[in-house]
Amino acid sequence: MPKKGLKKLHAKDALDFFNQVMVEQPLLPFLIPLGLFAWFVERWVVPFSNWVPLAAAVWATIQYGRFKRKMAVEDLNKRWKHLILNTTPTTPIEPCEWLNKLLIEVWPNYMEPKLSKKFQSTVERRLKNRKPKLIDKIELQEFSLGSCPPTLGEQGMRWMTSGEQQVMSLGFDWHSKEMSVMFMAKLAKPLMGTARIVINSIHIKGDLLLSPILDGEAVLYSFESTPEVRIGVAFGSGGSQTVPGMELPGVSTWLVKLLTETIAKTMVEPRRLCFSLPPVDLKKQAVGGVLSVTVVSASNLGRKSRTIELGNNQSSSGNTTPGIPLNRRAHTFIEVEVGTLTRKTTTCEGPNPTWNSTFNMVLHGETGVVKFLLYELDSDGVKYNYLTSCEIKVKYVLDGSTIFWAIGHNDGVVARHAEHCGKEVGMVVPFEEDITGELTVSLVLKEWQFSDGSVTLSNSLSNEFQCSIDGSPKLQSRTGRKLRVKVVEGRALAVNSKSGKCDPYVKLQYGKALYRTKTLSRTAQPVWNDKFEFDEIGGGEYLKVKCYNLDTFSDDSIGSARVNLEGLLDGASRDVWVPLEKVDSGEIRLEIEAIPNDHNDSLKRSSSKVEAGWIELVIIEARDLVAADLRGTSDPYVRVQYGNKKKRTKVIYKTLAPNWNQTFEFAETGEPMILHVKDHNAVLPTASIGNCTVEYSMLSPNQPADKWIPLQGVRSGEIHVKITRRVANSEKKSSLLTDASALGKGHKISAQMRDSLKKCSGLVDDGGDAEALSLALTEVESVQDEQDLYIQQLEREKALMLQKIHDLGSEIVRTSSGPARTSC
Repeated sequence: MPKKGLKKLHAKDALDFFNQVMVEQPLLPFLIPLGLFAWFVERWVVPFSNWVPLAAAVWATIQYGRFKRKMAVEDLNKRWKHLILNTTPTTPIEPCEWLNKLLIEVWPNYMEPKLSKKFQSTVERRLKNRKPKLIDKIELQEFSLGSCPPTLGEQGMRWMTSGEQQVMSLGFDWHSKEMSVMFMAKLAKPLMGTARIVINSIHIKGDLLLSPILDGEAVLYSFESTPEVRIGVAFGSGGSQTVPGMELPGVSTWLVKLLTETIAKTMVEPRRLCFSLPPVDLKKQAVGGVLSVTVVSASNLGRKSRTIELGNNQSSSGNTTPGIPLNRRAHTFIEVEVGTLTRKTTTCEGPNPTWNSTFNMVLHGETGVVKFLLYELDSDGVKYNYLTSCEIKVKYVLDGSTIFWAIGHNDGVVARHAEHCGKEVGMVVPFEEDITGELTVSLVLKEWQFSDGSVTLSNSLSNEFQCSIDGSPKLQSRTGRKLRVKVVEGRALAVNSKSGKCDPYVKLQYGKALYRTKTLSRTAQPVWNDKFEFDEIGGGEYLKVKCYNLDTFSDDSIGSARVNLEGLLDGASRDVWVPLEKVDSGEIRLEIEAIPNDHNDSLKRSSSKVEAGWIELVIIEARDLVAADLRGTSDPYVRVQYGNKKKRTKVIYKTLAPNWNQTFEFAETGEPMILHVKDHNAVLPTASIGNCTVEYSMLSPNQPADKWIPLQGVRSGEIHVKITRRVANSEKKSSLLTDASALGKGHKISAQMRDSLKKCSGLVDDGGDAEALSLALTEVESVQDEQDLYIQQLEREKALMLQKIHDLGSEIVRTSSGPARTSC
């Protein structure tokens, strides 16, 4: 019995094992018969040692054939793609979902902040020049493109060949409802008040073209045609808005038109923008530059002729034939334009003129457009007609180089690359519109100016403003700094077309500060050497330079310019020739110096001390004052304003060259000292005939400065003053204190105040004239100022006395608390 039970147990285990093997190896029922068949073949037909290698050889042959066919297909595909790219004008459309996926990943943290900052500066510039009649002033307060990027190549992309240029075409569709652009507008009459304008959605749809240039170092991009543009505008209320939320008529249309025109003028074929791909990033932001432009010559100037063929009620596409040459006696010239700065070449005759005229042009920012306008003089030589134009664009690259590009023949591209400043680049650019021919120019980027204070010059020159190559600036904090500007000289200034005279002077405006140089007579090469000081303003404030020609009735403007003062190093100076804009010729030489912070801080500390001293001002005389009266003279006097204190000189009647010789003293507080020159009138209000600011902070103690200061706000006039910074320990002050103590200065001031008040009261009761009353009030003010000065002197004496008492008490305590002596 035990043996039978054991046999049943083994049979059951074997059955379970077989079932498990069948579950894990379902092909086992097929493999067993296959194995039996193989045993039969090996036993009765042929041994395995003969047919197994044969089977392996057949299998390897099949696999090798498949591999060869695969390689042949790939090689044919490569040859086909190469043939398509190089011989056919258009490649098949290829999907680019990967590009949009990549754009979604990099848009929020990289592209959106950079594009928002760039577009914000563009919008701010456009708003200054374009605004609807309903809006008096508009300011951009917020700019964000949102988190939704545009969709590129939704229907695919393809490569095209335009002339010798490879161009990639892909669709551009940007429909975002997450952007936020907010304007604060000051409304004009009749609405008045302020209103908020918010752009909360945008839709731009078109075909984008990308063209690699300069062996892949940059990419030009543009729209094939003007894109479809729609924006959503909301008109907010509340906050700082003073009118209820409502739609302002015409504003939405104006914004759409402004955006469409901006795109059409900058990036619609054949206009293109540039995106550089530098191998190195110096991490510098260019804020301006100096470009030398040489207009060499033009060739084959002529007018285009178009052949029109009629057929099937349609005209032909207008094939352009060789141009009809201009008249051999035609006189032409080129006007070079960069922003508002223009220069003209000389006039040359014939269809192949040669000018060889060189001009220095100023770039404001890291990009610029140099336009070349071709004009033809009439036969009488009086009127000139515009013929055509072409343009070259300039862009700073982050590796320190410069890219120049222009529209070539058949809407192609002419591009050049200057690896460093000072390298000469020659370009031959075809004229646009209805004039055939080419313009040959030579361009030299002399310098780039950066926001960190460095200036990149040509390779052969070193510059004191350059910083280390890693871009780390050496600029210290500019808070509270002063900028000293010296107007040195001018050259080639424009003269009056009627009289042929030039009596030039220059006005400098920096923020709200306005200064003027003296006027020089009958010279187009003036030398002023006038110095002015300004408090530095952050935020990229420009120094505005305006040059005028003095005239009898109204002064003629003979040019203006803007100078970027951003990035000056402490203690460094910059000597520049600034070309004047809106005129044909003229340059002004400026020397600009940044006064170090530590020097200003020491001046502020010295001026804030109680014992700093006082200011002694002597108003001596004036000359060349303007005539304020009908009889051609004035009754001038000077009102001195120093902080809250005011003093006045006597009135000198019927003269334009008064002589006062009056002395005033003020306790030094560091505040500006302003002189107002006025014309006295007994009945009518006094008239201003100029003002000026007297600088004294840079003076050495007890060293008088004698100077002639030009008056601001008038055509002519200068005032002669002598100013001295007196220190507290000077002999002058001690003598004043001695005299004051000997004569009882406090009682004397009180008596003078009582007498002055009685005099004023008597004049009021008697109905005295306005002039006598004005003089009496001025006397009261003078006595009050003297009293304030005396009180400050007493306070200083009190402070010194208390300090001496404190020092004496400390000495007594120290002496009394010393160790007791022990006897031996």
